[in-house]
Amino acid sequence: MSVFTDQEREYLLSGVPLGRLATAGPDGMPHVVPTGFRYNQHRDTIDVGGHDFATRKKYRDVLSNPKVAFVVDELVSVSPWRVRGIEIRGEAEVLDTGGTELGRGFAPEMFRITPKRIVSWGLSGELMSFSARSVP
Repeated sequence: MSVFTDQEREYLLSGVPLGRLATAGPDGMPHVVPTGFRYNQHRDTIDVGGHDFATRKKYRDVLSNPKVAFVVDELVSVSPWRVRGIEIRGEAEVLDTGGTELGRGFAPEMFRITPKRIVSWGLSGELMSFSARSVP
């Protein structure tokens, strides 16, 4: 059984091309960057990769602190105002292989994020739909 609802899985598989990954540096300062991702249906995780991945700050940050947040969202309409998205908080595992499957020209290194808390909004099409829960 998935930790994501049917609507959340559908959204993660809808083809939104980028998410934003938040990490914390050794000094505790937050760092947020856009990055490619894939919802891994077999493992129920978020897989994150990119170009020259192992040379980036986000990679170094996760090596010292695996706690991350990942947001995928979009502005559906401005009139009426309608946004939808999902935030996944969890722990990132650093993997040496698999990243090349995530995008053209991506490095082999990647993260696999295991969700610990999921917050989603606007996925049902209703203006104020909201869901938040911790994952055991």
